[in-house]
Amino acid sequence: MIEVTRLNGTIYFINPDMILTLEATPDTVVTLTSGEKLIVKESPHELIDRYVALKRRIACELPTVKQTGPEG
Repeated sequence: MIEVTRLNGTIYFINPDMILTLEATPDTVVTLTSGEKLIVKESPHELIDRYVALKRRIACELPTVKQTGPEG
């Protein structure tokens, strides 16, 4: 989940995989796959940075798989 701030200051957490489009109009309009639109304070670039940071954090937390040779 990533944090976004509505124009009234309310903080929300959204699943970034549900984002369909980000549009700067000049406020940022987030369109979700459900069709819902949110207007947020953060710029599209800030939201993209948060998405990338989340994906990196998830990737770093993945368990490592120990590779074994043919002898097992």
